[in-house]
Amino acid sequence: MTDSEGEIKACCAGFYQSNIVRLLLGDVLHPGGLQLTHHLGDVLALGKDDRVLDIACGPGSSAVYMAKQFGCHVTGLDYSAETLSQAEKHAASQGVTHPTHFGQGDAELLPFEDGSFDAVISECSLCTFPNKTTAAHEMARVIRSGGRLGITDVTLDGSLPDDIQSLLGWVSCIAGAVSTQDYVSLLGDAGFSHFTVEDHREAGRALVEDIRRKLLGIEMVMGLASWNSERSIRKAHERSCSESRHSLTRV
Repeated sequence: MTDSEGEIKACCAGFYQSNIVRLLLGDVLHPGGLQLTHHLGDVLALGKDDRVLDIACGPGSSAVYMAKQFGCHVTGLDYSAETLSQAEKHAASQGVTHPTHFGQGDAELLPFEDGSFDAVISECSLCTFPNKTTAAHEMARVIRSGGRLGITDVTLDGSLPDDIQSLLGWVSCIAGAVSTQDYVSLLGDAGFSHFTVEDHREAGRALVEDIRRKLLGIEMVMGLASWNSERSIRKAHERSCSESRHSLTRV
């Protein structure tokens, strides 16, 4: 992994911990929320005997939800130690400490043996990985023969309106998103087959509208007509990147 790739990963991980992003996105850091997570579990036919890996699990909302709703054993992996601490606390509060486990790691170098999982999920995170090819091959490596892969992600099939693209780009770290066909080709090259592709763009639009309402509410409460919401998001992103680079330099 190059220094620049490490900075990108640490930058996105740190950015999701910033107060303004947590305020705008809440605890479920992907479009569609837990409703789409449940749908993903149904599509994968998850059950109580399944071992599931949640890559880039964030604060553990999806991992805990799947453990409770489907009875499966979920391992959550994230780049941020601070976020993993939140995930462990969330699992304890929901009484699912036993069927869940959380650990720190890199999606492009998964710390698991070959064929360790019955299913792997990645919710709105593949677009943030600098080396998607390596990440896809790592996913294929840790899934047992006949296992399942479930991905929900931002795709760029054509262009987004300027305001939506700008807002989502800063809040969701989606600069690396590609088209649906590119994702299918990428995963196919890694050894996956029999794809089922669904369009849930309404979930992304709903997330954007929710963020817009929250930004408007912040402006009204603060009474700051000159408060530039996008600039504030941008500064939070740049600050987290600066802190990440400093941390990498010290290591």
